Amino acid sequence: MLWLLLILHPFIGTAMAGSFMIVALTMGYDAMLDIVIAAGAGFALSFPISWIVAKRLYDLR
Repeated sequence: MLWLLLILHPFIGTAMAGSFMIVALTMGYDAMLDIVIAAGAGFALSFPISWIVAKRLYDLR
């Protein structure tokens, strides 16, 4: 299951980091530090989500 997690995480992490950045910019947080924090938070929160998705996909086998 670890290999599946490592394959899924770059895709889910990028999508979530981008989404968090768009939310931050829409809310008016346009300073560089705010954008970096939003992207980092999205990327960090994608670890457990990637694990859940990988577990569910692995259990389908």
